Amino acid sequence: MPITNQQVLGHAFLPEMFDDSYFPDRIVERGRGILLSLCERIEAERPSDLEALYALTQAATEELNLLDREFMAAGSGIETVAREWICDEFCFVASAYEFTDTDAEELTAGRDW
Repeated sequence: MPITNQQVLGHAFLPEMFDDSYFPDRIVERGRGILLSLCERIEAERPSDLEALYALTQAATEELNLLDREFMAAGSGIETVAREWICDEFCFVASAYEFTDTDAEELTAGRDW
């Protein structure tokens, strides 16, 4: 299902990571794909409450946990600064879909990065 949310369509995900040579672009692109897939799932499933939204963000967080292993294998990793950038993206997604009362920590609960 293609994304229809105009805020999401006009948003450049993870620009700081793309701009930093510490993070391989091919892996950052996969992270961007995870975030876009999250948006697609939100549009398809239309979560009606925070619990349903958190279930979707948890699934995306688990994918990013796996992606962190690829970063590490490439001599990189989702460390403090990247963690904040990624969490900001989760907050953007929640806001773009009108979930304004989310808990930023809960959006990425279960992360190991």
